[in-house]
Amino acid sequence: MKHQDSSMVVIKTISYIFIGLFAIFCLIPFLMMVSGSFSSEEVIITKGLWILPRQFSTEAYKLAFASPKLLLGSYALTITLTVCGTSLGLFLISMTGYALQRRDFFLRNKISFFIYFTTLFSGGLAPTYLWMSKYLHLKDNYLAVFLPLLMSPWLIFLMKNFIKSIPFEITESGKIDGAGDFRIFVSLILPTLKPALATVGLFLALSYWNEWYNAMLYLSNKSYYPLQYFLYRIINMANYLKQSTAGAQVTVGNLPSNTLKMATAVLATGPIVFLYPFVQKYFISGMTIGAVKG
Repeated sequence: MKHQDSSMVVIKTISYIFIGLFAIFCLIPFLMMVSGSFSSEEVIITKGLWILPRQFSTEAYKLAFASPKLLLGSYALTITLTVCGTSLGLFLISMTGYALQRRDFFLRNKISFFIYFTTLFSGGLAPTYLWMSKYLHLKDNYLAVFLPLLMSPWLIFLMKNFIKSIPFEITESGKIDGAGDFRIFVSLILPTLKPALATVGLFLALSYWNEWYNAMLYLSNKSYYPLQYFLYRIINMANYLKQSTAGAQVTVGNLPSNTLKMATAVLATGPIVFLYPFVQKYFISGMTIGAVKG
């Protein structure tokens, strides 16, 4: 017994050391990104990035906050899109996944096929753009950014596979008590979906938070843009100014394009990094169940 206990201690110690080293290796790039955002442009160009800032400078953040009203407006818009999109998307995806796994729903296989078909073939950019702008009239409308990310075939099937682990007898017991389908879903099924809701919700939140492509396509005349697209425009502006003044008497330090990339990355990833620890245990549980039941 003592030999087995000592062996387990050695294995656990080696495992913790390995996991700790792996965590440090994953953390180093993030620390280099943060330190690079507080370093001067000249040092980044000549000496590269380091874990600690070199020649401490806040020029990149000054440029990013050159228009604080626009930056705060972009933050508010992105937070609104993320909260509303994640909440509504979770409700629709969970209802869809629940309906597709119901044994008494005779169209579930056909609808599942049509949903799966969209993962293999798509209309492409040109038909999608014409459909959104010409027929749905969503050009310069925030719905053009909000609606495409609301539901995803992969997330629907992930939710469906998780709901398969819930005994069908729960639904039957609700029917015996006289409850309708919507009441059964809200009162009996939805409370048991916390791991799946956290997993799918994290994916939805990341999709909305990192959205910039649809904003670039459909939003051209708005006062506020989603955060990622707003930061993307700032970086492009800095790169353009740096190229256009390459032959002029302008110091490189006045145009911190490299450090600006690091600063915008910190501004974009900060809130989502603080959100992840709160849903981590549900995220891991939901991913594991979805993989086993698939």
